[in-house]
Amino acid sequence: MGAQHSAINKEHLDHMKEISNFTEPELKRLYRRFQMLDKDGSGTLTTDEFLSIPDLALNPLLERVLTIFDLNKDNEIEFSEFVQTLSTLSDKGSKQDKLKFLFQVYDMDNDGFIGNGELFQVLKMMVGTNLNDIQLQQIVDKTIIEGDLDKDGKISFEEFLLMIGNNEGIEEKLSVNWSE
Repeated sequence: MGAQHSAINKEHLDHMKEISNFTEPELKRLYRRFQMLDKDGSGTLTTDEFLSIPDLALNPLLERVLTIFDLNKDNEIEFSEFVQTLSTLSDKGSKQDKLKFLFQVYDMDNDGFIGNGELFQVLKMMVGTNLNDIQLQQIVDKTIIEGDLDKDGKISFEEFLLMIGNNEGIEEKLSVNWSE
């Protein structure tokens, strides 16, 4: 029996309820959506399968976001990873967890800091050719100078929170409703 037609078992469902903010009916809906995305029936999602979603295919940060989804770093997204990340990004996720997720988008080497080069790379993904590298580097340098309160040349999570944490509407911008 292929993964495309299997239902989520009770034990797996109970585990998913423990690691997420989702109810049983929401998890069953998410599992059906996960299976629809899992074109090859492997039980995991790849970047290419995510790229089959038109809205996501246009997102320049898709690969960065998928790297964060991929908690065990095996280049595939298991259902548990899918659920945990969507739980963070759902309207039930905490603002702190959403901001941590956003910080991880920029912290490409996972060292707990956003360096000048990381900020440049992520912004380059976002702006493409709209700015040249010199203009972009000026924005990066200005951002690092303004946000780097302890003057160590990089932005810590605490400094990041001070920079954007009080931004009106940030929580709504970081919320995704996948449960409907």
